[in-house]
Amino acid sequence: MEPVLIVLVVLVVVAFIALIKTIQVIPQASAAIVERFGRYTRTLNAGLNIVVPFIDRVRNRIDLREQVVPFPPQPVITQDNLVVNIDTVIYYQVTDPRAATYEVASYIQAIEQLTVTTLRNIIGSMDLESTLTSREVINAGLRGVLDEATGKWGIRVNRVELKAIEPPTSIQDSMEKQMRADRDKRAAILTAEGQRQAQILKAEGEKQADVLRAEGEAQAAVLRADGEAAAIRTVFEAIHDGDADQKLLAYQYLQTLPELAKGDSNKLWIIPSEVGDALKGLGGAFTGLTGNGGGVNGGAVAAPSVPQAPPAATQVPLDPAAGPRPVDVEKGAARPRVDPAREYRKIDPE
Repeated sequence: MEPVLIVLVVLVVVAFIALIKTIQVIPQASAAIVERFGRYTRTLNAGLNIVVPFIDRVRNRIDLREQVVPFPPQPVITQDNLVVNIDTVIYYQVTDPRAATYEVASYIQAIEQLTVTTLRNIIGSMDLESTLTSREVINAGLRGVLDEATGKWGIRVNRVELKAIEPPTSIQDSMEKQMRADRDKRAAILTAEGQRQAQILKAEGEKQADVLRAEGEAQAAVLRADGEAAAIRTVFEAIHDGDADQKLLAYQYLQTLPELAKGDSNKLWIIPSEVGDALKGLGGAFTGLTGNGGGVNGGAVAAPSVPQAPPAATQVPLDPAAGPRPVDVEKGAARPRVDPAREYRKIDPE
């Protein structure tokens, strides 16, 4: 009984292994290549699949999703003989599992080498400045070449991106210095423009202020002159309306005389000859008021003697070239007009 039991156990194990090999479950977005006696038979799609055990063999499983493969930096020489290191990233997708399995040994390695050679061809026809500023052109050129070459491998290249372009260290230092110089230049230009604009605005402000100040002074002078003219006109009209006589003028002269004598430095002062006329008129007025019968107790009051005005001082111009010009200012004598702009030396007649 023991040999029979052993045979049954062996048959059960073999049946279980055959069942496992017969049923193949393929996950979504994947595919499997089936070979029979080493020859391609079919491609298993996602889901439950049945194969012949011990005859059919599943060679490999292929992911049909889009893959991202970064490639290490590759040294590339530009047209101006500068070596730059370029990192690339490839986005690809397997469209034909059979071609990806049998048309190329390793499609990842093939894509990498093809990318390097194509990148060197494109960068070799461009200088460093064009390389740094033409990433879109380089990406489009790489994608076109890779998509055409990998089509027969069952691969579709969706995108090609340049991660980084690193020029030599010396070139980086030179570029930084150039950029710094350009920024300093722009800063200096902006500063000069700002100062120029500020000076222009300041000059315009000062000009407007001077114009407004001059206009204000002119208007003030006009108003002041108008006020003085109006005041003189009012006084003149008041004098004419009041019919002022010589008596009132003489009284105003007498009130003005003390003002002329004020001050410690006034050692000598000149009385115009008109004062004598005014005093005579004022004396005549007092004589009329104090005539016969007009005094106290009906007696005659003698008219007060009117003080004679002292003779005016002789004025001599200080200009030696003009010569001495004695001026007689007594009543009735011809009196020359005194120039207020000329300085005179005062001489005491005594």
